[in-house]
Amino acid sequence: MSNIQILRARYENAGQGHVFTFFDSLDDKQRLKLINQLESIDPERVNRIFSKSIKANDGAPEEVNFKPPPADSIQSIIGTPKDQSVSQWSSKGLEAIRQGQVGVLLLAGGQGTRLGSGDPKGCYDIGLPSRKSLFQLQAEKIARLQVLAGGSAEIPWYVMTSGPTRKPTEEYFRQKAFFGLKEENVIFFEQGVLPALTVEGKMFLESPDSVSVAPDGNGGLYAGLRSASSSSASRSVLDDLESRGIKYVHAYCVDNCLVKVADPIFLGYCIQTSTPCGVKVVVKSKPNESVGVLALKNGHWSVVEYSEMPESIASSRTPNGELTYKSANIANHFYTLDFLKSVESFDFQLSYHVAHKKIPHIDLKTKELVKPTKPNGIKLELFIFDVFPFVNALSLLEVDRSEEFSPLKNAPGTGVDDPQTSRQDLLNQQKRWLNAAGCQMSGSNIEVEISTQDDLNKI
Repeated sequence: MSNIQILRARYENAGQGHVFTFFDSLDDKQRLKLINQLESIDPERVNRIFSKSIKANDGAPEEVNFKPPPADSIQSIIGTPKDQSVSQWSSKGLEAIRQGQVGVLLLAGGQGTRLGSGDPKGCYDIGLPSRKSLFQLQAEKIARLQVLAGGSAEIPWYVMTSGPTRKPTEEYFRQKAFFGLKEENVIFFEQGVLPALTVEGKMFLESPDSVSVAPDGNGGLYAGLRSASSSSASRSVLDDLESRGIKYVHAYCVDNCLVKVADPIFLGYCIQTSTPCGVKVVVKSKPNESVGVLALKNGHWSVVEYSEMPESIASSRTPNGELTYKSANIANHFYTLDFLKSVESFDFQLSYHVAHKKIPHIDLKTKELVKPTKPNGIKLELFIFDVFPFVNALSLLEVDRSEEFSPLKNAPGTGVDDPQTSRQDLLNQQKRWLNAAGCQMSGSNIEVEISTQDDLNKI
C-alpha cells in the first residue's frame, strides 16, 4: 500500500475521507499541497477534541463551587519595592538569567485589524515620542536585562506568530536588525491550528486542494511548542529550549506596553516557591469589570470569566472590604520547561471552546464556493490558561496595574484600552519614575519617555 493510500485510509477510518473528494482531479502540485497539509493534521485528535468539546458545551450545566486562591498561594508587591523578599526574588531571577536558564515566550499571532492596521499587532506604534513599536519596546527590555544580569547572559526570545502574521513579522524584525539582539536568539514559530468543522464534526474544504483551518486560540501555544519552528527545522521548539539549557520560561502577550519582560522579581518568586506555573495578577477594579479572575473551581485552579460567576459571588467582599475574587488575570505567566513538556500528557483531557462561525467552503457536490450569511460551522479554540486545572500548584504575584498592565485592544479614540490610553499609561509611568529619582518637572503637559539604556541614578 502506498503512502497516499495509507493516508487516505487513515482519514476514511476517522470519518473524514471526504477531504479526498477532488483528489483524483487535482494536478501533481495541488495533490502535493493537499497531502502535505493532511499529513500535518491528526484526524483522530481532531475528532477527539470535537467530541469532548461538544459534550462539554452541550451538556447539562454542572454544579460549580468557587473558592478564592489560598492565602499562601499569593504574594503582593504593591507598595513594597524595597521589601527584603522582593530584593531576594530579584537577585534569584537575575541569577537564573545570568546562568542562561531563562527564555521568553511572546504571544504575537494577532493582527492590528481593530486598530486599523493590517500589520502584525507588535508592529504597532502607539504614538510615543520615540515612535517605537511594541516589538521594539520589548526587545530593548530584553537587551537591557542581559546587561543588568551580567556575565555572558543571553535571553532567547521565542516569538509565536500565526499563519497571516509570520512572514510580515519576520520581515519586520530583519528590517530593524532584530533591534540589536542576536538573530539566532530570536526564534519564530507558529501557534497551532485546527480544521474548521461542520456542526457534525466534518472538516470543511476551503478549496479542492485545501482543508479550512484556523488558529486554535492563544492556547495553541502548547501545540506550537511541540512542533518544529519551521519546515526546515529538525527539532521542536521545546527541543530548542532544552538544548539551550532553559529551565524557566516567561510568557506574555504582545499588546501590553507596560509588560516587564522576563521580570527578575517574578522569575525569582516563582523559582523560590518551586511552582510549575506562576501567574501575575492585578487587583480587579470593580465587581463587574469584564476580566477573568484566578480561583479554585470545583477544587481546581481556573481562570473564571466574569460571565461564569454569579453576581453575588463576584461582588462578595472580605472583612477588610476587598473583593473576595480580586485576582484579575493579565496573561502574564511563568512556566518551568518540565511543565511545558508535560502538557502533551493531558492534551486529550483539554476541553476546547466552541465558537460558531460563518465558514466559507467548497460544496462537495457542485465544487462551488459557498459563502454563508449565518454561522454554519464551528472553530475550536483553547485559551492559554486552560491548562491551569491540571496544575498541582500555582503561585500568584499581585502587581500594580499602573506599572505593569495597559492592554491595547480597541480602535483609536475608543477611550478604553486603545492606543491613546496605552501611550498615556506608559508616559505616566515614566514621569513617576523620574519623580522618584528626584527629578522636578514644571508644567503638567511635559511628556518624557525614558530609554531602557538610561540609568535613573545618574539623571
